[in-house]
Amino acid sequence: MRLFGIVALSVMLGGCASVTRGTTENISISSTPSGVEAVVSGMEVPTTCTTPCSVVVKRNADLSITFQKEGYEPQIVPLSRDIQTGGAAGFAGNLLLGGVVGMGVDAATGAATDHKPNPVIVTMQPSAPPRARPPAPRKPRPPAAAAPEAGT
Repeated sequence: MRLFGIVALSVMLGGCASVTRGTTENISISSTPSGVEAVVSGMEVPTTCTTPCSVVVKRNADLSITFQKEGYEPQIVPLSRDIQTGGAAGFAGNLLLGGVVGMGVDAATGAATDHKPNPVIVTMQPSAPPRARPPAPRKPRPPAAAAPEAGT
């Protein structure tokens, strides 16, 4: 009977999606051309990697990725969070096993969500070549003084 109580308590304290899917996910990042610096913002510690790469993030994080490379325009890709089929099933499983507490755990950890897009793929656009500055306007020269006439 004691064992049954311990099992029932642990089921109620853990969310189903938290148990089946975990609270982190892997985000794949790539670019054309490769070798672009990708800065992932929204994590406890901002992370930088060189494409192609991947990072492990918390499912409940609000993320954006900034892509930078010399000679190319920087790009920022915001990631959204969506409830996926597997996450929804785990979240709904709380009704049977985890109860309201399990639903609260899943909601707090974001275990029922996935970041989109994943993989994150960008095509970098070349920077515009620097424009040549127009030449500075020249000041007009004063007219040359008339030469004295000879023979007068």
